[in-house]
Amino acid sequence: MDIKLNYIEKGTGFPMILLHGNGENLEYFQHQVEYFSKAYRVIAVDTRGHGRSPRGQAPFTLEQFAEDLKAFLDLMKISKTILLGFSDGGNTALLFTLKYQSYVRVLILNGANLNPKGVKRSWQIPIEIGYKMTSLLAPFSKTAAAKKELLELMVTQPDIPCKTLRKIEVPTLVIAGTKDMVLEHHTKEIHRYLRRSKLVLVEGDHFIADKKAPAFNKAVEHFLKQTAKKAETQ
Repeated sequence: MDIKLNYIEKGTGFPMILLHGNGENLEYFQHQVEYFSKAYRVIAVDTRGHGRSPRGQAPFTLEQFAEDLKAFLDLMKISKTILLGFSDGGNTALLFTLKYQSYVRVLILNGANLNPKGVKRSWQIPIEIGYKMTSLLAPFSKTAAAKKELLELMVTQPDIPCKTLRKIEVPTLVIAGTKDMVLEHHTKEIHRYLRRSKLVLVEGDHFIADKKAPAFNKAVEHFLKQTAKKAETQ
């Protein structure tokens, strides 16, 4: 990997990796780091070009973010983890699990989507307009060029065929807000194609991990405990 990812770590026990969304940083998960570090070794990571992680020279794609995660886990000598991804972090988590499933014990997808069509048009149209504007300004402004890369992720990615989700065999929690920017039927479709998944909808918008942290954390904790019990009986 051409860069070193910035991260924070708290707690001991089985590792839990947190992946934030587009244009954000690891601070998004402040409520989750504090809550889950009582039982897990929680590691929140700044994605390439986000927070304090450098942009580097590699492609700025979700696929590259998944490769960055693989390199990071290997560097940290983590061979098995709970992987929690929000929004584009969820999309990265999906891509990572499809390619490196042996690393993932439990997958938690919050507000993920399989393609840009999964996002409500009321959200997607402004993103597309912003992308076109920053594309025009990018040759003349480093700030615009960086913004263009971020928006391009949401305009062109991800592109995950539904049927490929059947390859994922790890227990998965699909969790989203009742008023999420991702279409509810799209979230339910992700759940339907994941063989071992549970669907939970929390009252709120796209940012339930932050705005509805108690409800979000309890839903995740309950799923992790259920999963652990099932593993003990198998």
